[in-house]
Amino acid sequence: MPAFRSRHLCSVAAALVLTFAAPATAATADSSAGLREVLFVGNNWDGTATVLKSSGDFAKVGAINVVPDKAQRIAEINADPIKWIYYTAIRNEVGQGHDQYVDDMYSTPDGKSVVVSRPSFADVVSIDLATDKINWRFPVAGYRADHMAVSPDGTRVAVSASTANKVQVLDINTGKELGEFATGDKPHENVFTNGGKYIWNMSIGEVTTSLDDPSADWTKGDRHITIVDATTYKTVKTIDMRSRLDAIGLKDFSSAIRPAAFTPDWSKMYFQVSFFNGFLEYDIAADKITRVKTLPANPATNPDRTTWLLDSRHHGISMSPDGTKLCVAGTMDNYATVVDRATLQEGPLVTASTPYWATVSGDGKDCIISESGADQVTAIDFATGQKVTSVPVGDHPQRVRLGHVQADWTGPTS
Repeated sequence: MPAFRSRHLCSVAAALVLTFAAPATAATADSSAGLREVLFVGNNWDGTATVLKSSGDFAKVGAINVVPDKAQRIAEINADPIKWIYYTAIRNEVGQGHDQYVDDMYSTPDGKSVVVSRPSFADVVSIDLATDKINWRFPVAGYRADHMAVSPDGTRVAVSASTANKVQVLDINTGKELGEFATGDKPHENVFTNGGKYIWNMSIGEVTTSLDDPSADWTKGDRHITIVDATTYKTVKTIDMRSRLDAIGLKDFSSAIRPAAFTPDWSKMYFQVSFFNGFLEYDIAADKITRVKTLPANPATNPDRTTWLLDSRHHGISMSPDGTKLCVAGTMDNYATVVDRATLQEGPLVTASTPYWATVSGDGKDCIISESGADQVTAIDFATGQKVTSVPVGDHPQRVRLGHVQADWTGPTS
C-alpha cells in the first residue's frame, strides 16, 4: 500500500489545513457585465450538454453538441484495433451498453467556450459555444478521459487519464499540456485547492469487475489520494484510506473514494466509498476518520453488489456554501437527501431515479442532482430538504457544473 511521501508529515498536514482557502465552485470565472452564470448538464449517452439557468426555475437556456466530430473519431477508432477494443469495452462495461460522450465540462473565463472530457473518445476538447465547432482537441494518455477540475482562475483544467493512471493539466484556452502527475489505479475526481496551489486526486481502482465481495477487495488495485503542488506537479502527500478505515474497525469497507466535499475552511472532508450507503468524515489535520454516517437502505435495492452501477451504491455529495448542510445522492437506493453536518441527521428522502451527481445552485440555496435514470435534474432546498423542481435534460445526465456563457447566448443547437 502507498505510504506518505513527505518526510515532514506534521508540517505538511498543518499547511494543507491552515493555508487552504474556501473551496471554489466551478463558477469562479469573472462574472462581469456580458456574462451569465449557468448550469452545464452533461448528457453522457447522447453527446450533448443542456444549459440551464443557475438558480430560480432552472429553465433551459440552450444546448450544445459535444461530439460534432463524431464521424471522424469513430473512423479513427475503427482503423485502430487497440482503440476499438477499449472503445467497445467502455461501451459494454462503464457505459452499460452506451457510448460515453461527455463526462465532465467547464466553461472558459470569457464564457465563449466549454471544455469537455469525452471518455469514449479518450480526449478533451474545447467547443465554441457560438458555433458548436471544436477549438482544440487533446488526446489523453491511454484510452479513457474521466473527471476534470478547473483552477480557481479558470485558466487550467486537470483531467484524469483513467487507463494511464495519471492526471494531465492543460491550458484551458489552447489545450497545451502544462504538466502531469502519477496517481493510483483509475484516477477519478480532481479538486484544485488554495487558490490553485494544490490539486487533490482520488483514484478508485477497478470498478468494472464482479469481484465485489470484501474478500476480493485486494483485486481492485491501488487506491489512494494524491496531493500535488499545482505549479511543479510534484507529490506533496498521499493518503491511503485503507489504514484509516482499518483503524476504526471498518475492515470490510472499500477504500475507493468516490465523490467528496470539503468544509469551507478545508479542515474536514466528507467522502463516499464504493458499496456503502452513506459517507465518512475525515479530519485533515488529525489524519483520521472521525465520523461515519450510514444512510437508509432502500428495501427495494438489490443486495447483490455486482448489480450496482460501477461499485457506487451512493455517488454524489455536495455541501452548502455556509458549510452547514450536505447533500447526498443515494444512487442505487434511488433517493437524495440533505444532511445536517453538525448532527449528521438526514432530512426527507427525496425520491430520485439513479441520482449520480450533486452540486450547488448559483445562489447557493439548492442542491442540484442529476437523475440519470429519468433524464432530468432536480433541485432540493438546502434549508428544508424538500424538492423544489425537476427539469428535463438529455439522455443520461451525469456531471453538472456551474459556469458562464455570454449574456445573450441561447445556443446554436435547439
